Amino acid sequence: MYDDRELKEYRDLLKPPAHFEEGFDWKTVVGAIFIGFLMMPGSMYLQLVLGTGIGPAARWVTIILFAEIAKRSYTELKQQEIFLLYYMAGAALASPFQGLLWNQYLIQSDAAQMLGLTEYIPTWIAPALDSASYAERTFLHRDWFVPVLLLCGAMIIQRVDQFGLGYALYRLTSDVEKLPFPMAPVAALGTMALAESTEDKKDNWKWRVFSIGAMIGLAFGFFYVLLPALSGLFFTEPIRLIPIPWLDLTRNTEGFLPAVATGIQMDLGLVFIGMVLPFWAVIGGFVGLLITVVANPILHSQGILHRWHPGMGTVDTVFSNSFDFYMSFGIGLGLAIGLIGFWQVARSFRQQTGERLSFAALFSPPPGRGDISIWLSLAIYVFSTLSYVAFCIWLVPSFPWIFFLLYGFIYTPFISYITARMEGIAGQYVSLPLVREASFIAGAKYFGYHGIEIWYAPIPMHNYGEATVGFRQIELTGTSLRGIIKAEFLTLPIVLVASLLFSQFLWQLAPIPSASYPYAQELWHLQALNMLLLQTATLEGNSLFFQALNSVYVSCGVFFGVLAYALLSVIGLPVLLIYGVVRGLGQSTPHGLILELAGALLGRYYFLKKFGTRWRQYAPVLLAGFSCGMGLSGMFAMGCTLILKSLNRLPY
Repeated sequence: MYDDRELKEYRDLLKPPAHFEEGFDWKTVVGAIFIGFLMMPGSMYLQLVLGTGIGPAARWVTIILFAEIAKRSYTELKQQEIFLLYYMAGAALASPFQGLLWNQYLIQSDAAQMLGLTEYIPTWIAPALDSASYAERTFLHRDWFVPVLLLCGAMIIQRVDQFGLGYALYRLTSDVEKLPFPMAPVAALGTMALAESTEDKKDNWKWRVFSIGAMIGLAFGFFYVLLPALSGLFFTEPIRLIPIPWLDLTRNTEGFLPAVATGIQMDLGLVFIGMVLPFWAVIGGFVGLLITVVANPILHSQGILHRWHPGMGTVDTVFSNSFDFYMSFGIGLGLAIGLIGFWQVARSFRQQTGERLSFAALFSPPPGRGDISIWLSLAIYVFSTLSYVAFCIWLVPSFPWIFFLLYGFIYTPFISYITARMEGIAGQYVSLPLVREASFIAGAKYFGYHGIEIWYAPIPMHNYGEATVGFRQIELTGTSLRGIIKAEFLTLPIVLVASLLFSQFLWQLAPIPSASYPYAQELWHLQALNMLLLQTATLEGNSLFFQALNSVYVSCGVFFGVLAYALLSVIGLPVLLIYGVVRGLGQSTPHGLILELAGALLGRYYFLKKFGTRWRQYAPVLLAGFSCGMGLSGMFAMGCTLILKSLNRLPY
């Protein structure tokens, strides 16, 4: 992994600063309220309409507005203050109570009724179907008291939990092992661009690039988001010049490409994402897509993809293919990736033989960074894990409790450390597929468990390795950890209150899903089918999951993944290619890969030649600007929609 030239270009984008500041002041307090009560509803609304929310865009919109206010107040936002706003926006836009919208749909869904699981969904997830809350479309009902209370408890533990094992692993991999974390500078560069905009500098390239991206995002957002939203308020059907979420061509190509989901997602943001992602990862994704285009007709003719039939659209095609072949094959690919990850970590240890590690850095971190004690972080991890275990024993008393301890104290630290090293070395996330699911099935088969409650329980199976990248970003922006902790205390109550209120508000406006929320209407059925299919495995009888699981296809996936990695290593091609191939073979809706490929080719063969290696810095800032422009369009559309629909509900 250390020899991969493309990754080396990401490693030195930023160096840690020598000075750290908290960045927590009155601007942060106002920003938290602004994010919770203005940005969060927009993100939730667009998530239901487009499927992407405004995620990163909301962060940039918030920062730009506060930067402009600061300018007119004859002051400026420091880099640390900007990053704190960015961090709080990310925490707020998680929208924990938005899960209630999914839960109310799940128990009422056709998928649950078709699979016979409606009566098994626990009431601490969603009330029974005879609850009056469904007719009234309200979460402010006594039947929802327990689900809301559980979400609050889980959210509190989750926010504290991030300073546990994830922080300890960051200290180990960054301070002791000094791994480079190649992808961490990408997010940090966007906040630096906006910090630069508040200062008077001659070489203010970040702000110029950000502004270009923002203008492109505004123009595209007008046609993609704003026009359909506003026209839908005045006409019976919205005017959609660009199909949302994609242009489905499956029925048009089924004659010569049977069992292949075809189409294109016309989201310009995918082009910018393709510019930012490692080139070979995008190429690999497209190669994986081409493999499915060639393989699916063959598999269909051989009777393997036998559930597909002419007339199916993208959603039905993807689900039927997954049931027949790709779920099992994907499990094998995931196992292969896990094995490859373990092997790479072992190899990285061997390559460190010339340098002796000093564990003293665990107990004496750099001054001014605001670090907490390593012992405190480990105590947080133990406390949060035991809290999860107690929750699970209370909610699912019939499931063997020893599994919960194994999840929290054996599997979690093991996979978290592997992932932390992979993030630090190559910017890659490692996971073992179906470990959680296999343990549930084992509990049902060997310990007599019967039900599906365990699938909804907050089991302590986490991968904290990814959190190390976030702590590295905090360090690169010169933000003291004390400021982050204060921001958590401020943001948490705002998030809990605002998320519940706006989940309630969106459900009151229209049923979810419905034509008012096209993405949810289009894709939630597929997501429910995939999710509930697995849950049938812990019920008695002939489980649909076991019907779909095929050990031969799993073995083929393992063999293909390991063989592909070996061939790439021998030929000398970047190992990121195989991660991309796995993504392309994943059979999730593939329509976005085409524009990602266009962005990758444009960045590699035009902009990289035009601007040289500095393009690596330009690309993430350009993407951040585009997200901001899209966010502004989305926020305006959301505001008009929510206001006018609210007025329609008034009695006058």
